Amino acid sequence: MNRKRFAALFTAVTLLGAALSPAASASADTGHRPLAERLREAIAAQDFKDVIDLTPPVPGARSAGKQEKYDASPAELMNRARSRMAAGKPLHQTPNMDAAIIELDAFGRPKAVANVLLSPQHPNGVVVPVERRGLSTDQVRYRWWDDTEWDVNGGRGTVDVLPGRENAPIDFSSPYPASVLKLMVGFGVLRLADQGKVDLDADYVYDPNPVRAACGGPSVKKVRQHFDEMITKSQNESTCALIKLIHDHNAWDEVNRTFADLGMPTLMVTGTLPGNGGQWIGSNMSGLDTAKLLLLVNGGAGVLWTTDKGKPVTRNELSPSSRRFFQETLAGQGHNEMLSTPNWCGRDYPVQGIPQQVPARWIKPDGTVTVGDAIYDRDVRPCNDAAEVTFAHKTGWVDTTGSDAGIVKSIRGKDKRDYVVVVFCNLGTDYVDANRPADPPGVYPVLYTQKYAQLGKAIDTIMKNL
Repeated sequence: MNRKRFAALFTAVTLLGAALSPAASASADTGHRPLAERLREAIAAQDFKDVIDLTPPVPGARSAGKQEKYDASPAELMNRARSRMAAGKPLHQTPNMDAAIIELDAFGRPKAVANVLLSPQHPNGVVVPVERRGLSTDQVRYRWWDDTEWDVNGGRGTVDVLPGRENAPIDFSSPYPASVLKLMVGFGVLRLADQGKVDLDADYVYDPNPVRAACGGPSVKKVRQHFDEMITKSQNESTCALIKLIHDHNAWDEVNRTFADLGMPTLMVTGTLPGNGGQWIGSNMSGLDTAKLLLLVNGGAGVLWTTDKGKPVTRNELSPSSRRFFQETLAGQGHNEMLSTPNWCGRDYPVQGIPQQVPARWIKPDGTVTVGDAIYDRDVRPCNDAAEVTFAHKTGWVDTTGSDAGIVKSIRGKDKRDYVVVVFCNLGTDYVDANRPADPPGVYPVLYTQKYAQLGKAIDTIMKNL
């Protein structure tokens, strides 16, 4: 290497290291507090204790182990929202939350990183020490999620996700990722496409055996269509089909091994059924590793991180065409209703979250949004006119999960901020606000406590002011 090239490389590495340091993530209006501390403060400020638990714990209950979970249909959600409020009681303990942010520079490279965990053991949040070179941590003992253990065991799980973490200082049960797990399915499909084993434009004959209610019956669709429906509409039937497609190639072990080899060991899809692609409960994701996966999908220049075995990870883990397709489907998300809430534009409840633009593909001539069977009753055009960012993301909702993970980019002419944000929490559709108004008949209900939207807005404000 000649002297000039070495000098340029040294300068780039030095700048990246400085950008990831606490001082570099400080903002003029908040002093020299690291990004992670500001994230912790934003989470603690939500003060979750006034959230209503619609299924409060039963004294003496014993864990039944992992229970299957799928995102409910719009009809199921509407019926549930109308019928269950009377059974609720105030939340009995601090929820479990895993929140991560990666600030991006102009070239899509990591500039600053933050990871904060909230739990009954850490009611004000704890900042996770993150190793800058690998964007990784060995300071967390991750446990598998179990609803009953959270209710009656003080939020503590009993089964380890990763071996060798028994002495890690932070013990944390990772909330089930719900439909954010579809990011892992998408990565697996696109890796097979890049290897020439799957053609996105070919028909995939999905013939489930046995038929599983959540997965639907036989179908024939382009792989590309399954992928789009899985991400943009969170369609379970298409997800099952793609999980089965990966099974057809005996590739799930390879996909999980790839996550580990790339320095994302908490990402895994295990125990799914080869015959129909169902049974997703053996899936796990940490906020930090999910943020790294999205960093890869976003495709910044150069080395994005280096694994503990010395492997440099770049955007080339997916081909340019695969990354572009992944980005386009995430950008076409129809369910903008957790960290961001523009699908309910103009309502007093929920509050506005990340000020994102709703993709045009879902907007009807009158300005309202329809996503599959989900009907929203608000004209979103005023919010689109005022939008400051795009949010290419994936949400997930089940009874004990509220999750959102995506890539935020500022719209031209607005305050500059580009970042990846991930939030996993156990406050799913069984947890609501006491002041939640009744949703109009036939309209897609507000699924979560609006504290998620408040947190999304707070995070975006932090990133805008860096």
